[in-house]
Amino acid sequence: MLKKIMKFIFAIFGGIIAFNLVDIFGLSSDYTFNWQNIEGFFLTTQFFAVLFGVLLGYFIIFYSLDKLLEFIMSFELKLKEITWKKIVIAIIGLIIGLITGSIINFVFSIPKIPRIGMPLQILVNITFTYIGFALAVHKEKDITKFLFVSDKENLNLPQQNKIGSDKILDTSVIIDGRIYDICKTGFIEGNFIIPEFVLEELQHIADSSDDLKRNRGRRGLDILRQMQNDVKINVDIVNHDFEEISEVDSKLVKLAQFLGAKVLTNDYNLNKVAELQGIEVLNINELANAVKPVVLPGEKMEVKVIKEGKENGQGVAYLDDGTMIVIEEGVKYIGDDISVLVTSVLQTAAGRMIFARPKTN
Repeated sequence: MLKKIMKFIFAIFGGIIAFNLVDIFGLSSDYTFNWQNIEGFFLTTQFFAVLFGVLLGYFIIFYSLDKLLEFIMSFELKLKEITWKKIVIAIIGLIIGLITGSIINFVFSIPKIPRIGMPLQILVNITFTYIGFALAVHKEKDITKFLFVSDKENLNLPQQNKIGSDKILDTSVIIDGRIYDICKTGFIEGNFIIPEFVLEELQHIADSSDDLKRNRGRRGLDILRQMQNDVKINVDIVNHDFEEISEVDSKLVKLAQFLGAKVLTNDYNLNKVAELQGIEVLNINELANAVKPVVLPGEKMEVKVIKEGKENGQGVAYLDDGTMIVIEEGVKYIGDDISVLVTSVLQTAAGRMIFARPKTN
């Protein structure tokens, strides 16, 4: 949001400066503004200068400044944990930036430049205030160490290391719902990051005309609310977006690269794309398969035959975790509880399949 505001500010001042420059260099058209001949203004050099200045300020100037700062900070992400120390440091950065802009205006006598002096003075102040704020937030840890001494340092106690790592949740894993139950067990540690573009996708799903999609979207929003209300789970919602990228999955991968975070998903395609780009992925489906009980050939199991299998004479049963059991000559036991002996186990990308035969006394 702040970037869009800055773009509009640069666009406005770009148009004002361009309008005055045309007049200073004697390139302005002879035109007296009036509402009866308003269409004539759109054919003057002043109009084209303003249009050029707006585009230049909105795209070129802001893009150059943004690229200059991109490699050292992203202040929007650093504001996810606002403390009084961060507020003090941000204010210090704003003041230093404003003072720096004022000094530059004074040294180069920018206010004395005819016609465009005042817009340039304001633009310089805004630019350096923005830079001062951004750099202060980015260097918050270093400034904190310089200005503040923590109680642990006074007592010479060892600093507590960060536990776990940042994990970005995608839409599929939120809708799935199992992530909250897993988090409650404490097996996954660290911060759980929810990008705003994922929330927007969830909102679109929750507003869908399709009943199934709408229910899934609403369940995903309910899961997020439960995670936020759980004091043991640290959920951070970040508004960092990549406007040049349209697909949500690509934005997730880009954000994970930017933050050095892991991606938490159960989307097979996102899993593969992220791994190809060097992003560590935690797949809920793989976790579910990994914690299923180990079954070895020769083991005895009690199952209920549910339906007929694909091959002639086969019966199909399921374990409580959803694992399919294919039973040889099991079609005649449909609807019955029987004892079976495991003959083999097949592990596939979709899960595990067990082959068995009825146990004979």
